[in-house]
Formats: sequence, C-alpha cells, structure tokens
Amino acid sequence: MITKTPQFGILSAAVLAACVVLSSANAAPAQEATGVEAPPYEPQLMRLSEIFGALHYLRPLCGESDTPTWRDRMEDFLDAETRDENRRRRFIERFNQGYRGFSVAYQDCTEAARLAMAQYLDQGEVIITDVTSRYGR
Repeated sequence: MITKTPQFGILSAAVLAACVVLSSANAAPAQEATGVEAPPYEPQLMRLSEIFGALHYLRPLCGESDTPTWRDRMEDFLDAETRDENRRRRFIERFNQGYRGFSVAYQDCTEAARLAMAQYLDQGEVIITDVTSRYGR
C-alpha cells in the first residue's frame, strides 16, 4: 500500500474548485441548447475525464481508499459542467476509457501502476490549473 501523495490533496481541492469556477464561467449551457460548438477548453476537460477514470481504477488497486471516490468526483464534475446529454455521454465515455485501459493492463499494483497514478495526478492538476486560470473568473 502506498501513502497519499501531496499531489492527491492538491488535485482533490483543485477538482472541487474547478467545478465551481467552470460552472459559473461556463457559457456552454446556452451554447449546448442552441447547438453552437463546445467551449475552447473541451479537449482538456475530456482528458481530465479520462484521468478521473484511470484514477478510479488505479487508486483502489494500490490500496488507496479515497473519499469521495474518483467516480463521485466525476459525477460532481458532470453536474457542474454539462447540461447537454450528448456532451455528458462523451465525458462518461472518456472516463470509462481511462478506467478500462488500466483495468486491462494492471491486475496488481505494480511500480508502473504507481508511477502512472502519480503522473495522472500531476497531469490532472496541470489541466485544472490551466483551464481555470485561462477561462475562470
């Protein structure tokens, strides 16, 4: 079992902050209803969804019991970020891709799994910081 890294706490707090900032700054609900294209930070949010899925698989595999779970964090993210069902499905599919990709590759917590987990925590933090600093209020 590994101990929680400092990045976990930072990313966890950043996820909650990003949901609030993106929710308040997001012009997408109006755009979604009219069919106008997605916000410019959409690719980063899709990647973040994939990271959440990967962490939802990897953290318990390596003995971490996160509360709330990464799936719960994804639900909060979806509630804050999506109003359009098609967009919501795309985010969920990316979450599932992240989960499935690691569930096929790892049955046990290995050093490579721990490394991937640390890199995903770092990458998620970078995405959240970038998106909220560029597009948040």
